[in-house]
Amino acid sequence: MATPLARRPEPGGASPPVIPAASGTADYAVPASLRGIGAQAAGVLGLLTGLWVALSPWFITLQYGGSNATSVDLVSGLAVAMVGAFALASPRGFSGLQLGSLLLGIWLIISPPILDHKYHIAHAMYWSNSFSGGVLIALAAASLGLAALARTAR
Repeated sequence: MATPLARRPEPGGASPPVIPAASGTADYAVPASLRGIGAQAAGVLGLLTGLWVALSPWFITLQYGGSNATSVDLVSGLAVAMVGAFALASPRGFSGLQLGSLLLGIWLIISPPILDHKYHIAHAMYWSNSFSGGVLIALAAASLGLAALARTAR
């Protein structure tokens, strides 16, 4: 019984091709497969989203009086940026990191209402964190979905 292949096999059973990095080092190569490029793009977007969350307290008002919202966004943003940076460390990404990114996205969405019970949170924090959390959830879901499709295609 013949099974359909997800892609054509390489001649001689070789590994999929990679594009060498521009820096000339052989330690790291840019992925040439669609899954690898998707994982890298998700890592970059996750890293940028994390940096926005960490730096947003200096651009928008998060809380009227106090610094709890600033601390939460700084810690959450740095955690998201670290997950994105670790995902960039591998050309194929890490599914455990996408799960962590998914959980951090959920935290970003639910943290403003939790903080608002004790401190008055500005609407800008609701919008900024909800949008950033939604982006992280979408990226993690897409990455996890692509990883699951790649596993079933084998």
